[in-house]
Amino acid sequence: MREPLKPIYRSRVRIYLGIKAFRLRRYFQWILDGKAYAKKKQEAKLPHVIFTHTTPLLRKLKDVDMWLQHNKVTNLRLAANKLNGIVLRPGETFSYWRLIGRTTRHKGYQDGMVLFHGKVTAGVGGGLCQLSNLIYWMTLHSPLTVTERYRHSYDVFPDAGRTQPFGTGATCFYNYLDLQIRNDTQQTYQLAIRLTESHLVGEWRAEMPPIHTYEIYERSHWITREYWGGYVRHNEIHRKVYNQQDELVGDEWITENHAIMMYEPLLEQGECSAKTGEAAN
Repeated sequence: MREPLKPIYRSRVRIYLGIKAFRLRRYFQWILDGKAYAKKKQEAKLPHVIFTHTTPLLRKLKDVDMWLQHNKVTNLRLAANKLNGIVLRPGETFSYWRLIGRTTRHKGYQDGMVLFHGKVTAGVGGGLCQLSNLIYWMTLHSPLTVTERYRHSYDVFPDAGRTQPFGTGATCFYNYLDLQIRNDTQQTYQLAIRLTESHLVGEWRAEMPPIHTYEIYERSHWITREYWGGYVRHNEIHRKVYNQQDELVGDEWITENHAIMMYEPLLEQGECSAKTGEAAN
């Protein structure tokens, strides 16, 4: 039985101490959990593109100043430089925050858009969820295994212009809301990240060409009115697996999502899916 969602309000002191405690626990995990973390970068690209995806760098969002968007681009560029070329060997785990490190002004990070308890605010290094969203979406179109991912707790903006299912992103917050991906295959993968003048571009590359393609789709999308007066949005994410002859060979459950809506629900959304090779925001 799902626990009802509702906004949680905590004092600044409790939030500060909680963040410190969670971060300390993560530092110990990185040292003691026994995982082989990916850390090597390779300039030469592996020959085969498994999946590629692009997202626009600048978007006009209601009640969000554009200077936050421009600062976000600076933050993305710094973080992308940390991740571009990372090699993920068999048995290794990719950790988003272990590779990027803490985002500080000393390193050049600027105030960008941060979603905090459903409210848009400014924070150093803000906007990096666009990068974690991109990597998670690409990974769903690969044989790699997502071992740690956190869903967005709030659905802040309506679906206008959405081209991929609700709930296919990965929120991030240094360092305990991490995105971790393990390579359970027998070949090496490589992450390629770059920024053009207008887009963030990512690729998962590998030594051998892909033998499967994937279609990500949602099931059981519904909205509930909660006892405290707000709305919560729910769905399940699944993926279909196709072989090289475009025959369906698998249909897998991926995750479920529950997010507090920060806007009034209007019309029901139709089924949304995105096949391998299609661009999605």
